[in-house]
Amino acid sequence: MKKFLFLLLTISLLTACDKAPQEPARAAAAESQPSAKEMVVAEVGPVQITQAQLENRLALLPEEDQEFAKTNIGRKNFIQLLVREELAALDAKEEELDKQDFYLTALEDKREQLKEIYQDFSKDLLNRMWEEHLLKSGVIAVTDQEIADYFDKYPYEMTIKQIIIADAETADAVLRELKRSKKRWRELERQYSKAPQQSQNQEISFMPGEFIAELEVIAANTPTGSTQGFVKTSQGFHIIMKTGERRLKLKEAAPRIRTILENQKMDSALNALQKKYKVVIYE
Repeated sequence: MKKFLFLLLTISLLTACDKAPQEPARAAAAESQPSAKEMVVAEVGPVQITQAQLENRLALLPEEDQEFAKTNIGRKNFIQLLVREELAALDAKEEELDKQDFYLTALEDKREQLKEIYQDFSKDLLNRMWEEHLLKSGVIAVTDQEIADYFDKYPYEMTIKQIIIADAETADAVLRELKRSKKRWRELERQYSKAPQQSQNQEISFMPGEFIAELEVIAANTPTGSTQGFVKTSQGFHIIMKTGERRLKLKEAAPRIRTILENQKMDSALNALQKKYKVVIYE
């Protein structure tokens, strides 16, 4: 019996010894296996098409085409399409089409476009990160008390229509016509306004701090239904008609006030930076 137990123990030890060296080998083999993204789905001459490339191209398709590409036949069709592209590209290089001036010029133009896109993205990302930094550091943070104080001063929303005219003389003539007859508003707007067509005859609603400051002052001091003007801004000469005013509730106004105050604090921070960095604007 003892002999039998010893034999079993010996066999177990030998088996364990035989298996032990294989574990690192299996681990190494597993590590050498490509990830799902690196899996090659097709080869075209020296070119490999990977799963990652396939997914990146699929992401550019309309949603219904993406759904079709998830099916077996759809996937095969899409891979075949990528294969055809690679075949054409390889043969074009074989024919030295990639050395033609047209190709090189178009490639350089696209490189410059991508460079601009990259630079714009970089600047936009830094701007958003900078704004988030100001928010976290408290520079543009807005307290509930600040919101309440602002609401005490400006608890209302105004609504106006406007006509934007290029020159003062025409604006004066249009304003006098409107003083005589407000019913001609739409007619005169179509005839003289330089505002985009889609914004004409549209009402604009705003709280103080949300719109153009000069127009806010005029609207605040104008009775509802009255026409006033003209006010010069960078857009031109504005004639406005105040079409409404209503008192808001604090709960309704609070998110808008927070944005107004954040923007005001942002403007202050940017104005301070103009003293730190030299700013020259050439007209």
